[in-house]
Amino acid sequence: MMCRPFAPLLALGAWTIQALAAPAVHPRDYNTTCRRTKVAILGGGVAGITAAQALSNQSISDFLIIEYNDYIGGRIQHTNFGNDSDGNPYVIEKGANWVQGLGTEGGPENPIWTFAKEYNISNEYSNYSSILTYNETGYVDYMDLLNEYEDTIWTDFEQAAGSILTENLQSRSFRAGLWQANWRPKRNMMAQAIEWWQWDWETSYSPDESDFVFGITGYNLTFYQYSEENNFVTDQRGFNAWLKGVASTFLEPDDSRLLLSTIVTNISYTSDGVTVTMEDGSCVEADYAVCTFSLGVLQNDAVTFEPELPDWKQTSIATFQMGTYTKIYYQFNETFWDPDTQFFLYADPAHRGYYPVWQSLTPEGFIPDSNIIFATMVGRDSYRIEAQDDETTKQEGLEVLRKMFPDVDIPEPIDFYYPRWSMEPWAYGSYSNWPPGTTLEDHQNLRANVERLYFAGEHTSAEYYGFLHGAWFEGREAGERIAGAITTECINVKSGCGNYTNYVELHGTTSFDEYNAFNGLGVSPFINNIVDEA
Repeated sequence: MMCRPFAPLLALGAWTIQALAAPAVHPRDYNTTCRRTKVAILGGGVAGITAAQALSNQSISDFLIIEYNDYIGGRIQHTNFGNDSDGNPYVIEKGANWVQGLGTEGGPENPIWTFAKEYNISNEYSNYSSILTYNETGYVDYMDLLNEYEDTIWTDFEQAAGSILTENLQSRSFRAGLWQANWRPKRNMMAQAIEWWQWDWETSYSPDESDFVFGITGYNLTFYQYSEENNFVTDQRGFNAWLKGVASTFLEPDDSRLLLSTIVTNISYTSDGVTVTMEDGSCVEADYAVCTFSLGVLQNDAVTFEPELPDWKQTSIATFQMGTYTKIYYQFNETFWDPDTQFFLYADPAHRGYYPVWQSLTPEGFIPDSNIIFATMVGRDSYRIEAQDDETTKQEGLEVLRKMFPDVDIPEPIDFYYPRWSMEPWAYGSYSNWPPGTTLEDHQNLRANVERLYFAGEHTSAEYYGFLHGAWFEGREAGERIAGAITTECINVKSGCGNYTNYVELHGTTSFDEYNAFNGLGVSPFINNIVDEA
C-alpha cells in the first residue's frame, strides 16, 4: 500500500498459522545437471531477501536467490526523471514510496522504519492536512465533507465492523459498511472525490470491490500498532538502498548465491524437494523453495507448476485481488501550484477517480525547486492509462490541471513519465487487496505451503497485506520455518516451524474465535473496547 493512514478502527492480535511438526528430511535422487542448493528463494524483493537473511541468521548459507530483474528490491523500484538546475536527473520511485506507520516511543516499531533510520533513507512526513480541493471550475472548498467523513462516518462504521468480527458474522463490501454509516455520495462528485482520497487511494480498489471488516483491520494493524504517520521517501539513492544494505550483511559483492536477470518458467515440487527451471534451460534442485512471486504473477500463470497446485491453493490465488497503483509524474519549468501545499484533490464532474490526487514534491523536505508534481490513478483507470500511449495520458492530465488552475497558462511539461505495473511480467500489479466476503480460511490457503514449496510476500500476510512490512514479516516467517525444519532447532516458537497448515487440514475451522484459539491467541481487547463503546 502506498499512501495515507486512517484513524484507529480495529486492532487484532497477530494472526499466525500454527505449524505441524517439522517434517523429516528424506534423501532424494538428484539430477546432476541441475545446480544444487538447500533452499531456493524465488524473487529478490523484500520477502526474498528477508527469507535469505532468516536462513543466514540460523547459519544456513546454502541458498540461492533467483531474481527476474538486474537488481534487488522487487516493487521497490526507482528511475531517473527530469533534471535539476545543473542538468542532473532526479530519482523518483516507480513503486513503493512510503514508510507506513513508524512507531511510538516505548512501543513497537515498523521494521521498515527501523531500516530506514539505520541506512539513512531520506524521507519526509506526509501531512494529509496540507490539502486544497478543486473541481472542474477551479478551487472549491469542500473540506467540510472530508471532516464529516473522518469525524463521523469512520466512528460509526468502525463499531459496526467490530461487531461483525467478534460475532463471527458474514462480512460485506466496504460500500455496504459506508451505506449503513449514512455515507451515500451518489452523484455528489465532491463527496466521491473524498471517498477516493480516503479509500481507493490506499487500497487501489473501490469500496464496492473491497471487504468491510478485513479492509479496516488491515489499516489498524499497521496504524494502530505503530503510528498514524506516513513518511514519503525522497532518497536519491532509491528507496531500495535499505534492502541492499540488509543484503550486504550476509551476501558478498558479486555473491554467486544471487542470480540476477534470471527468469523462472517452471516449478516442480514433491514431498522431497523442489526443482526450478529457468528460461535459458538451466535448473536448480533444492530441498526447499520459497516462492515470493507477486499475487499478480501467480494469477497470470506466468510460471507453471508441476504438478498443478491443488484446488484449495488455486482457489485462494484466484479469490484475492491484485491492485494497480500508477503514479504519473510531470516536471514543469516552474511551480504554478501553491509551493507549500502537499496535496491537491480534484473532483471530476463525470468520472469518479479521474486524476483525483496530485502530490507536489516542491515543499520543503521533499525535492524543493524540482517543479515536480504527480497524479495517482488506481484500478480500472490504471489499466486504461497503462494500455494507452504516453502522449494521450499526458494530455489528459494537463487538461485536468488547466481546469484546476484556470488562471494559469500551463505549458507542456519538460519531462513526463509513468510506470505500467499491470503490464510488468514479473509483477502484474502493485499490491494485493482483500475482496468482499473473503474469509480468513481463504487467506490461510493463500499462505500455506504445498509440500516443500513455500509462499511469501505482502499478499500472504493476513495482518499487513498490501504493505512493505507485510512482505518483510512473511519473508522472515518462511525463512525461519524452513530453517527450523532443516536444523531441527525452531527459534520461531510462536508460530512454529515446518509446514503452514491449510484450511483442509484444519477440518473446517470457521469462526474467528476458533481460529485464534487454534493459534493460541485471543480476541484483542481493542475489539472488545470498540464493541463495548458501540
